[in-house]
Amino acid sequence: MTAAVRERATSLDFDFWMGKWNVHNRRLVRRLAGSDDWDEFPAKVAARPLPGGLGNEDVFCTDYGGGFVGMSFRFFDPASGLWSIYWADSRRPGLLDPPLIGSFSGETGIFEGGDTFDGRRILVRFTWSGVTTPTPRWEQAFSDDGGETWEVNWIMDFTRALEAAS
Repeated sequence: MTAAVRERATSLDFDFWMGKWNVHNRRLVRRLAGSDDWDEFPAKVAARPLPGGLGNEDVFCTDYGGGFVGMSFRFFDPASGLWSIYWADSRRPGLLDPPLIGSFSGETGIFEGGDTFDGRRILVRFTWSGVTTPTPRWEQAFSDDGGETWEVNWIMDFTRALEAAS
């Protein structure tokens, strides 16, 4: 990371994300298989800061595929200017995915790390875009060739959930 990016990175980078969201999901039915068959489904997300400015968390809920709940945890390291993003969900109880590490440049954030998929080593990339707009987007992509090519396999488009009047 360059010094200029580190100077711009702050623990407030995900402030746009705090609150409740409606999600329109597009997810490849088969990943890293040359498929172009997508499922589309709704979900809800609620994001909040962690105590002491350590980062933030969100809870993702959907009825898709019999329903599942997921959680993301994001932690900011002020010394490096990098974020670490972790994911866990009810489809794989007791497991926490390896972290994806990265930062924002302007309104786009790129976060990458290693994982396994169907028994083989892959790279995973999360891309956040449009974070200064009312409709941010998140994309997940996999690479099984060391990052030479990427397959986007999950896209989430977000709109603010209307808060109920009290």
